[in-house]
Amino acid sequence: MSPPPAIELKDVWKVFGRRAAEALSAVRSEQIGKDEVLRRYDCVVAVADVSVAIAQGEIFCIMGLSGSGKSTLLRHVNRLVEPTAGEIRIHGEDIGRKSAGALRELRARKIGMVFQHVALFPHRRIWENVAFGLEVRGVPRPRRREVAQETLELVHLSGWGDRYPAELSGGMQQRVGLARALAADPDVLLMDEPFSALDPLIRRQLQDQFLQLASMMKKTTLFITHDLDEAIRLGHRIAVMKDGRFIQTGTAEEIVLTPADSYVAEFVRGVSRLKIVRAHSLMRPLDATEAITLDATARAVDGDADLERMIRIVAESPGPLLVVDADNRPIGVVSETALLRAIHE
Repeated sequence: MSPPPAIELKDVWKVFGRRAAEALSAVRSEQIGKDEVLRRYDCVVAVADVSVAIAQGEIFCIMGLSGSGKSTLLRHVNRLVEPTAGEIRIHGEDIGRKSAGALRELRARKIGMVFQHVALFPHRRIWENVAFGLEVRGVPRPRRREVAQETLELVHLSGWGDRYPAELSGGMQQRVGLARALAADPDVLLMDEPFSALDPLIRRQLQDQFLQLASMMKKTTLFITHDLDEAIRLGHRIAVMKDGRFIQTGTAEEIVLTPADSYVAEFVRGVSRLKIVRAHSLMRPLDATEAITLDATARAVDGDADLERMIRIVAESPGPLLVVDADNRPIGVVSETALLRAIHE
């Protein structure tokens, strides 16, 4: 039997307002929209019928404009926000059924959260900020300091443990926030636009660092962003959210190549495809005879070769590209015409 998803949301709704139950009933039975709900019930639909399963170790990005409901949805995962309807499960456990004490234990041991504004304690040294979750757990001070120093090394802040937050730059403080979340060794990371307030260069550096840590530590991550480039760079899968709903969920390649509607198409319109589109999406099947003919002349690439790499190969030596599997067996061919179409579209 396969393990349950690390995070699972089933038919989750959040309606804010005194008449939330009435409003939700009307939405379900009459299919009325957000504006009508506000007019009739003075309620706001923040999350609408969201279901998703996130695998262990997956980085799942939720992106959308301000007011789309992405941060509200994130806060359901550790019950900072209670759903109006639906279930949230962590490793198969329904967190809606947990007592207040069990919920505190879940937050302290299994879930780490990193906010856009890191909110460090200004009167505490950096290592004390990092170890705060361990302090709440009752971990002895020497062990707290040891773990904090180890975690600071992971985020390249070794030697800064005895400083205070005011002595660090904004990017360094954000790394402290990440270290604080990691120090408790949680199963799940919730990251709410953690890099969005930073300068572009520092932001990219922290993205690189996060990807390294994610690969090494295999943490399941729910990552909120309004930046499509960031979502594409970090996420194994992406959900595009609008008016509280998931409009489309898929890999970056799926969303860019086959947007579900005009809203998603507009979102991805200006995105460079060079690092997104892969050979397996552009290839056409080939028969055995064609494979023998091409094998002597075509250059071979694997199915994950990106558009940039394929263009570079063809620019140096024109002709079709043979696509091979992990055992180096031909499975398809990418023509120059297919490359041109991928660039143009």
